[in-house]
Amino acid sequence: MNPISPSRRRLLRGAASAIALPAAFGAGAQPVREFRIGHQKGFLSLLKGRGTLEQRLAPLGVKPTWTEFTAGPVQLEALNVGAIDFGDVGEAPPIFAQAAGAPLAYVAATVPRPKAEGVLVPKGSPIRAAADLKGRKVALNKGSNVHYFLVKLLEKHGLKYADVNVVFLPPADARAAFEKGSIDAWVIWDPFLAAAQKSLDATLLADATGVVGNRAYYFSSLSYADKNLDVLRVAIEEINKIDIWAKLNRDLLAAELAPLFGIPKPVLDLSTARAEYGTGPVTPAILAEQQQIADTFLALKLIPRRIQVRDVARSPWAAA
Repeated sequence: MNPISPSRRRLLRGAASAIALPAAFGAGAQPVREFRIGHQKGFLSLLKGRGTLEQRLAPLGVKPTWTEFTAGPVQLEALNVGAIDFGDVGEAPPIFAQAAGAPLAYVAATVPRPKAEGVLVPKGSPIRAAADLKGRKVALNKGSNVHYFLVKLLEKHGLKYADVNVVFLPPADARAAFEKGSIDAWVIWDPFLAAAQKSLDATLLADATGVVGNRAYYFSSLSYADKNLDVLRVAIEEINKIDIWAKLNRDLLAAELAPLFGIPKPVLDLSTARAEYGTGPVTPAILAEQQQIADTFLALKLIPRRIQVRDVARSPWAAA
């Protein structure tokens, strides 16, 4: 994570305070406890729309406020300047944040979702297997979950990271480059993965099955987690209820997510059908997976120092 300029720091704080927080529920009531949620388009958006979290937290004197961000790393920047208390992110961004000294705490993790990320090549490409990527131009979003996936996929097929020409591009730019034929392969996650398969007839060279887990994480700050584990426990329980519903209602889930992402429902049908659902505690085994990612990034000189992931894990269930 790069140093945050004073102007960006003010912007992040302003974004998170855009929704006014009432001082109390009513005359004589105790002040409302803060719970400032940062979120990307996705399951937290569904939770916001349902209003069930507000109902569960009201007896605790907590009223959530919500701020939408474009990506996980931006949420972590907001956390770093004290603008939010909770958010969702993929595997890689919190490693960069911890290495940069951000006060994040892992508080929950999803089940593995290996089919939700993959390597795409154009239809008719001579690249038929991962080993054929040697010497090719491969685009990905730097420091993202797919960055680690590519490293491990190459290793599995006898290649080194240096054997491919990696081009760092955000999803929109990578798709444009893919369409123009200026890259040979694109490593990307759903729903962008499904969209390219459906609209560009792209070929899925490999997904992450048998390579990496591809989990998502829910995070807080160390200071907030140490004082509000009861709030975090309720939030994660409500998130998991959305997961349970999604697993049993994939068609309805796709219909609800399509307008949220601005993507046609058939694309969401593909991505939701292959997704896995479930959110729970960050276990020692999960932390070991995350530590392996951190050690890999250190070896590639993508982070400046070794970190211990377990040092920033907190269990909301410890307050149960």
